[in-house]
Amino acid sequence: EVQLQASGGGLVQAGGSLRLSCTASGLTFDDYAIGWFRQAPGKEREGVSCIKNVDGSTYYADSVAGRFTISSDNAKNTVYLQMNSLKPEDTAVYYCAADIVISRTASSYAYWGQGTQVTVSS
Repeated sequence: EVQLQASGGGLVQAGGSLRLSCTASGLTFDDYAIGWFRQAPGKEREGVSCIKNVDGSTYYADSVAGRFTISSDNAKNTVYLQMNSLKPEDTAVYYCAADIVISRTASSYAYWGQGTQVTVSS
């Protein structure tokens, strides 16, 4: 059974930083891409960043490029999302997802973890 465990959310002031973690089990980690998505109240789920573990290729949404960094520790089956210079508009529930094919689209991902709340105060 594939399981994804997201953690690291919290409350932070604007300009602060958080690091989210997504630990996967039940899959061959190197074969998968991991994506981070977020959903704010009343809004659609949007892609934030993703990484293809086999070669480290990455994608960032324009809204987070230069502020967020995605990385992977294949030995720990864990993907991290380092979030710096956080803004109130980054407030959302953040989800990680896994699939064989890297994609910017949430519907492309077969496996999902539970969300972790990120709240950025102004």
